[in-house]
Amino acid sequence: MKSYSLFTIFLLCLAILAVDILAFYWLQSITQLINSESLKTAINIIFWIFTAGLVILILLLKVTLEDINPRRKHLLVSSLSGLTISSFIPKLIFVVIISILFFSNFVFSEKESLIIIPLIGLCSGFLPFFVILYGFFRALYRFKVHHVTVKHKKLPKPFNGLKIIQISDIHLGSFNYKYHILDKAIKVINDAQSDFIFFTGDLVNNYAWELIGWEKVFKKLIAKKGKYAILGNHDYGDYSEWNSAQEKQDNFEKIKEFYKTIDFKLLLNQSEIIEKKKGKLAIIGVENWGKAPFKQYGNLQEALKNVSEIPFKILLSHDPTHWREEVIKKTGISLTLSGHTHGMQVGFQYKKMKWSPIKYKYKHWAGLYNENEKYLYVNRGLGWVGFPGRLGMRPEITLFKLFKK
Repeated sequence: MKSYSLFTIFLLCLAILAVDILAFYWLQSITQLINSESLKTAINIIFWIFTAGLVILILLLKVTLEDINPRRKHLLVSSLSGLTISSFIPKLIFVVIISILFFSNFVFSEKESLIIIPLIGLCSGFLPFFVILYGFFRALYRFKVHHVTVKHKKLPKPFNGLKIIQISDIHLGSFNYKYHILDKAIKVINDAQSDFIFFTGDLVNNYAWELIGWEKVFKKLIAKKGKYAILGNHDYGDYSEWNSAQEKQDNFEKIKEFYKTIDFKLLLNQSEIIEKKKGKLAIIGVENWGKAPFKQYGNLQEALKNVSEIPFKILLSHDPTHWREEVIKKTGISLTLSGHTHGMQVGFQYKKMKWSPIKYKYKHWAGLYNENEKYLYVNRGLGWVGFPGRLGMRPEITLFKLFKK
């Protein structure tokens, strides 16, 4: 909420009130089926106490946000956003469905349905409510392994069958020091016995203190040939207020130092050549590169300086828009690994079909893309930020197998 103006928050509160007024109106068609007047009154009172309380909490949090300890701020904002979504979305669906049913019945039938339409409307509200609760408390940590095979003619023969694990967007501050939650993910990653582990940015939400205690968890990660990482837009501290430029820089240095502690090589517009027998491939890592309002720290040309002659290159770049803007037409990079979008943590996926509202902002938002033998893979993220849930967009661990074409 800190990134939104008071006017925007005020509009959100108006939207909540408008939907709740309509929901309350239709709720009367359901409560009329209840014989007890005291129960009806209790339902009405609880309804408006919750609405008033939610709106007051949203406004109060926005007004006092600057004075709240940063360690509590994220927990409060994410909890309140979860409460808002779990209330607003089901009520909105309830209002839409029952309105359609009522007016359809009015047009096509002379008789008013006193039971069927209210009950169907009620179910239409409760169903998304329970789905959202599932996204909050279950799907959020149901890690899914996506198996991806890439065949490429430029891959050197000695690297045929190369196995790579990609993880991205962990946002450790969102876990609130619940270290055990990642134990299952760590086991899945290590059981894959991959050659490389690549982490493609957004280790934290904003602050280095989010990393306290996590070194014991990440030191467990095992890769045969190496572990590499890059930075994401959240790792620079750009979304927080700092007392001085030095304080922000110190926070940034601590985040970078953490990668040394957990035995990951952090690539900052750098590259590394990996040799096996007579074959070579290049691992390239750039700092965050994104379109406004995201800052561009990445320098791809700087990162490519020492590997221009290497035929097969793997680029780690946090924001997938970088692939379209700089990689496809200007480089010979064979495979780019990104994250950033989280698949918006909400979507629909079935076999080759996939949809998420994030597609209207990002052309490439989840999964594998190919253009003229130049591949991009966008990881859906292992953690979460803002919205404390995942609906149809489970946290992802990606296992790549590369083969000579």
